[in-house]
Amino acid sequence: MKDGYSKTAVVLLSGGLDSMVCAGLAREAGYQVIALTIDYQQRHRVELEAARTIAAMLADRHIVLPIDLTAFGGSSLTSAAPVPKGGVEEGIPSTYVPARNTVFLSLALACAEASGSSDLFVGVNALDYSGYPDCRPDFIAAFEALANLGTKAGVEGVPFTIHAPLQHMTKADIAREAVRLGLDAGISHSCYDPAPDGGACGLCDACRLRAKGFADAGLLDPTRYQ
Repeated sequence: MKDGYSKTAVVLLSGGLDSMVCAGLAREAGYQVIALTIDYQQRHRVELEAARTIAAMLADRHIVLPIDLTAFGGSSLTSAAPVPKGGVEEGIPSTYVPARNTVFLSLALACAEASGSSDLFVGVNALDYSGYPDCRPDFIAAFEALANLGTKAGVEGVPFTIHAPLQHMTKADIAREAVRLGLDAGISHSCYDPAPDGGACGLCDACRLRAKGFADAGLLDPTRYQ
């Protein structure tokens, strides 16, 4: 705990498996959790309900912050462009939302500074992931440096730490962590293009990577598919 700061962490909580495990790890480490969910008008809005359910179990406070990234577009998650379902894409896929983690971490940083917290948790992963550039360790390290250059707290000598505890885990590792933490992975939502009733498509990158993680871990996949 840093001088003058309570042991509180801001956790970016999307409602997916990774962010749920990340929040569970923050709680296990002894932090009071402020869960920050960004409602960016994403097409898979069912994840917002998943985030509310998860936050009710793991967070001391839950903030759902609305912004409208459909005004920019540039992604199949924020436009009418189809979500690819032919297999995990090579390179940076169309589901990449321009600068999403930069935007989200900036909002989490503002929330943390306003709340007197110097710890931020984000569930990015750089092993079994879709190739997004803003999930890489170099990006997280660079953002941490930026956070400490561009804030009152950082300038006054109370540095921020960006925790990315899933950074080097496989999806199988993450599925096992959910079990170890006693979390019900079935309440999380990962699908990019769910059915109207919330059932996962089973074919998008997120569904394929999630299913592979449970299979590789030798665990029953609790996902509700359409």
